[in-house]
Amino acid sequence: MKPYIYGLCAALLCAGCGASADKDKKDKDREAVYAAHFPALKPAEKKRYHDAVDSFLKPLIRSGFSGSILVAKEGEPVYEYYTGIANPISKDSITAETPLQIASTSKTLTAAAILQLVQDGKLQLSDSLQTFFPDLPYPGITVKTLLNHRSGLPNYMYFLEGGLWDKKQYLTNADVLGKLVELAPPRAFKPDTRFQYCNTNYVLLALIVEQLSGLTYSDYMQQNVFGPLGMTNTFVYTPTDTLVHSISFNAGGGIWAQDYTDGPYGDKNIYSTPRDLLKWDQALYNGDFIAQALLDSAFTPYSHEKPGQHNYGLGFRLLMLDGGKKVVYHNGRWHGFNAAFSRLPDEHVTIIILGNRFKSSIYTLARKMYNLFGPYEPGAAEGAE
Repeated sequence: MKPYIYGLCAALLCAGCGASADKDKKDKDREAVYAAHFPALKPAEKKRYHDAVDSFLKPLIRSGFSGSILVAKEGEPVYEYYTGIANPISKDSITAETPLQIASTSKTLTAAAILQLVQDGKLQLSDSLQTFFPDLPYPGITVKTLLNHRSGLPNYMYFLEGGLWDKKQYLTNADVLGKLVELAPPRAFKPDTRFQYCNTNYVLLALIVEQLSGLTYSDYMQQNVFGPLGMTNTFVYTPTDTLVHSISFNAGGGIWAQDYTDGPYGDKNIYSTPRDLLKWDQALYNGDFIAQALLDSAFTPYSHEKPGQHNYGLGFRLLMLDGGKKVVYHNGRWHGFNAAFSRLPDEHVTIIILGNRFKSSIYTLARKMYNLFGPYEPGAAEGAE
């Protein structure tokens, strides 16, 4: 299957036919903002970027990659590639409309839901966790320290090992909260004294979204994030869904079976496509969807206890380079799914690679691709999550 170049970001951001007049006007206003912010690429520029990315990614494509790739410049896709099998039962091929699990990249969207609630005056980043969960035996934690992974909470991926949960049953977000209250496993450190990446934080954030909105997390995301941004192939998955979802595979091609930790959402379990994620990326370039002050807080580093370039904001990883250059990104890995989502604000570049057959080289290639667009270091972004 060959890569293709597709149309303008404005077309991608259109919410679709049949919308109301007010919605049409809002979409057109948003497109006008993007058009003013991003200069249109000339055909020669598009070809140059396409050819550079195409040449760079040949080793990945030839190595048995299964998934989807989109690279955009100025909000406009310059390269797309789709290959592989989404589901071995249905034999569906991966196309531009095939949602794949984006794993921990889901955290960027959960963070957006929380920032929306802050914007709507329904909570503050400084609110105590006890405000929402009074029985939780961990004082001193705030919404902000959940977002930036400075809470010190134990990770549910680990503290339920050793027979503390029936692994034949899927966990739920409510189960995670209940076990924190019942077992009170020791915290890793005093809140806001250091950084430690922890999925529990985002499971609880999803519960806060539900508590304050009166909606399920899935419904809130659809009504307030996916729908308004035209992310028509994006959804929150739960194991009880009847939706036919994409399967992931190990490096050898075997199906990666689900387990009890597949239940919780907020930290993972959003399925999406590169085109939808590009719409999400573009919404972060102006204060229409989320107020600029809140966006600035999300892209501010909060993990300074270790010297180095790598940091974490509110739901986003950050690479802070010499000379003021910054990469805003979040990778993900869940079972055989890999996700790399990177934003180069200085060059207005978006790099999205989603895979459903485990291949750790996706992360290395994504970060080295930065250098096709600007002076970035070879070891740009780190980690699988």
